[in-house]
Amino acid sequence: MTDTTAPLLSRLSLNQETVRQWSLPELADGCARAGLRGVGLWRAPVRAYGVAAAARLVRDAGLAVTSLCRGGFFTAEDPGERQAALADNRAAIDEAAALGTATLVLVSGGLPPGSRDLPGARERVADALAELAPYATERGVRLALEPLHPMYAADRCVVSTLAQALDLAERFPADRVGVVVDTYHLWWDDTVGSQLARAGATDTATGAAGPSSRIAAFQLADWVTPLPAGVLLGRGQLGDGAVDLRWFRERVDAAGYRGPIEVEIFNPSLWSRDGTEVLAEVVARFLRHVR
Repeated sequence: MTDTTAPLLSRLSLNQETVRQWSLPELADGCARAGLRGVGLWRAPVRAYGVAAAARLVRDAGLAVTSLCRGGFFTAEDPGERQAALADNRAAIDEAAALGTATLVLVSGGLPPGSRDLPGARERVADALAELAPYATERGVRLALEPLHPMYAADRCVVSTLAQALDLAERFPADRVGVVVDTYHLWWDDTVGSQLARAGATDTATGAAGPSSRIAAFQLADWVTPLPAGVLLGRGQLGDGAVDLRWFRERVDAAGYRGPIEVEIFNPSLWSRDGTEVLAEVVARFLRHVR
């Protein structure tokens, strides 16, 4: 029997938000000590530390930045707000390039105040991708559009399903725009299996065949109930909820994805604990429920 523990574990990346209680130096040191090879970072703490300094810190710890979160919020109708969003996303692309990651995670944005026009909002997302993709490509960064659970559609993300994300991404070459597969947001959708297969199929924008043509990032968290009042902070530790995490991993692998697997959990109960303990638990749960 082939032991798959080592190669799968080598793909494990810890997203910074899972251990928010750690400073950036603590994150780099803790992940290096645990034998991880990657970390997913967020813009606000990176900017507070200094982008160049953060890049050196992570590199010196022997780690790779697997993704930077987040850009996006493209749905404003006001021209001034739209230009400000595009400028902020160019800055995010520059930060991703400086950190050495090829993946910038994008959250599309919700409906503008007073609007009920979901199709129009999604078209503004497509327009923003068209404007930003050449800029990102010149800097070696791939735009990764993340669909969020439908409960976020009104105020945070009008892209709710993997199918909707692929519909937008496939307007562009696969090396420019991909999608994020996050188990917390997609576990409920009975079409997600066929959409994962679609994500690994021929690149419809160029006609080029190849595995993993669209999956730019793969993130894990569980869905637990009851949801807290602040649903953003309701992600569960791996194995504590309703998501078949191994099923997702197997189908993402079948779609040709061989990249990092980030554990991204927003949960105050984890943030109140010792970070080293949390990371050890993440590794154990990853091997139990994902392998």
